[in-house]
Amino acid sequence: MSIYDISVTTATGDEKSLADYRGKVLLIVNVASKCGFTPQYKGLQELYEKYKDQGLEILGFPCNQFLGQEPGTNEEIQDFCQVNYGVSFPVFAKIDVNGASAHPLYKHLTKEASGILGGAIKWNFTKFLVDRDGKVAKRFAPNTEPEKMTDKIKELL
Repeated sequence: MSIYDISVTTATGDEKSLADYRGKVLLIVNVASKCGFTPQYKGLQELYEKYKDQGLEILGFPCNQFLGQEPGTNEEIQDFCQVNYGVSFPVFAKIDVNGASAHPLYKHLTKEASGILGGAIKWNFTKFLVDRDGKVAKRFAPNTEPEKMTDKIKELL
């Protein structure tokens, strides 16, 4: 199975195939609006603005599995991201990233790049960098600031 065989749900409820991102470098992040790492949205947006024309796509996936830090509706999450951080990269519908109900995308990502807790996602703002061929190139911990990923992103671009 490839990342390009997976579909995700947009914040408006439409299905989107990740095959639409074939040939791009992807930074996939499970996000939350009431987390200590939430200010990373600013750095993610800055990365997106700087590298999107070179082929970087950032995909945000809200998750409420960590102390209820993403309680809002999909619409509230979109408003929060745009009003507070000017986010212009796609933030999709809320998903689960761990356990039996984990979205197939996160089952795939954690199988490809396990972390400190084995495959499990430790916390919000865990980041997966995927190369232009759809392979997970690097997994970054939640406390890794977006700007600290610049060298690896440039290497893949």
